[in-house]
Amino acid sequence: MFDTIAPRYEFVNKLMTLGMDRRWRRHTIRDLYLPPESRVLDIATGTGDLYRESLRQGLLPIGTDLSFGMLAVGQHLNISVQSDAAHLPFLSGSFDGVTCGYALRNFTELQLSLNEMARVLRPGGRLSIIEVSEPKNVVLRFGFRIWFRGLVPIIGAIVSDRGAYQYLPKSTAYLPPTEVLRSMFNVAGFSAVNHHSILGGLSQRFTATRST
Repeated sequence: MFDTIAPRYEFVNKLMTLGMDRRWRRHTIRDLYLPPESRVLDIATGTGDLYRESLRQGLLPIGTDLSFGMLAVGQHLNISVQSDAAHLPFLSGSFDGVTCGYALRNFTELQLSLNEMARVLRPGGRLSIIEVSEPKNVVLRFGFRIWFRGLVPIIGAIVSDRGAYQYLPKSTAYLPPTEVLRSMFNVAGFSAVNHHSILGGLSQRFTATRST
C-alpha cells in the first residue's frame, strides 16, 4: 500500500494538514536536543521529511523504511536502508537519536519496534516521535472526524489511492491510548517519557531518553 502511494505521499500530507506538518516535524527534530553532527536514525522514514529536517538542523541521519517504494521516491536521501522496525539491522547503541513520524499505528509488532528503538540508542540517547491524535475537546473532535475520516479519503481518492486513504484515517484505532504508550516506552527501556499535544490534539509528540 505504501509503495503505491509513495509518489504523492508528501503532497497529500501537506493537503491533509494544510501545510502545518512541516512545522510539526521541525519541532520533532528540535526536541531531540542533540548537538550538531549527532547520529540519528529515522524509522519509517518514508520519502524523507524528517530525514531532511534532521539535515537542516545539522544532524547526521540514516533513514530506514519497510516500503521500498517510499525509499525509491526518496532516493535523494544520502543514506537509507530497507528494514522492518521490529528487526533493525543496526548495532546496539549506535545512534544518539531516533525519530519516527506518523508510523506507530502501522507497526504490527509495536512493542518489539519500541524495544528496537531503545536497543539502537546509546544510553542517554534521545527519542522524538510524532503521531496522529484525536482532540479531547468535543467541538474540535467533531471537526477532526469530519475532516480526517470524511474528507481526507475523498482527497486521497482524487489525487492518490482510494484504498490507502480509507485505511489511514481508520488506522488511528490501532494506536494505544497515551498512558498505555507511556508504559510501553518504559518497558522498552526509556525514561522521562513526555507527551505533548499539538494544536488542541490534532497530532501528538512523544519524547524520551534511553535509560542508562
